[in-house]
Amino acid sequence: MPELPDILGYLTALEPRVVGQRLESVRLSSPFLLRSVAPPLREAGGRRVLALRRIGKRIVFALEGDLFLVLHLMVSGRLHWRKRGAKVGGRGAQAAFDFPDGALVLSEASTKKRASLHLVAGEAALAELDRGGIEVLGVDLARFREALTRENHTAKRSLTDPRLFSGIGNAYSDEILHRARMSPTKLTQKMSNEEIDRLYEAVQGVLGEWVGRLSEEASRAFPEHVTAFREGMAVHGRYGKPCPACGSPVQRIVYAENESNYCATCQTGGKLLADRALSQLLRGDWPKTLEELEERRKAPAPEARSGR
Repeated sequence: MPELPDILGYLTALEPRVVGQRLESVRLSSPFLLRSVAPPLREAGGRRVLALRRIGKRIVFALEGDLFLVLHLMVSGRLHWRKRGAKVGGRGAQAAFDFPDGALVLSEASTKKRASLHLVAGEAALAELDRGGIEVLGVDLARFREALTRENHTAKRSLTDPRLFSGIGNAYSDEILHRARMSPTKLTQKMSNEEIDRLYEAVQGVLGEWVGRLSEEASRAFPEHVTAFREGMAVHGRYGKPCPACGSPVQRIVYAENESNYCATCQTGGKLLADRALSQLLRGDWPKTLEELEERRKAPAPEARSGR
């Protein structure tokens, strides 16, 4: 799912292309993308884009007449800048936003169509789409600490909770926790002041660096290949590969449709974390440390030991 750095990259690329331009029309290949009914979508046509905003992981087009088009890309939605009149439908193209100099096309690769589009009138209606998380870049340590410890959740869950922090998802939370040398399962209300300070600095550092990098790239060319697995990431999407800090193999735990990637040496004192499904399946056979895991890998299979 595109997160804060990716969304800001899109905004950097879109600003010179659409701000001040007239949105001629919005074409949908499926009515299920549109999640609002009033005002009707046709009301957006013919209005100039006055500004672009971000609310969490949503992209907001502020239009003339106090109207707002709000686009949430969800997991597999992506944006593309195409020639005027670009087709929608077919291979994943869900919508096209037509401008005088081109078309912004929304594609969605997954068969589970989760991307959404709202058209709302007025700031109050727009605010209802805000989950309430604080903007982490530039926030002071005191506000960060208050949000982090408001509820007693794991560090991973808290960082990705849009009610607490705005715009952080699966990928960048992995990178933040690795930078902070902190376990994804560390409970927030059991963190020391030093650990909270370290996590705060990691949030500012990781997100600041990636925002700078992706926005600079987007200023040169439209970001057509936004992905959660980027070259230069330390642990996210790098299961089994060496940690850039210590060389140990990156580990992962999987739950529902998400996963955490982490370095056991840097983040958990060498302890391997087990997700709920694996813990129930393997019970006492789950290796607890990297050393145990390596011994299991080196040991011959049961068939080989029995001579079968």
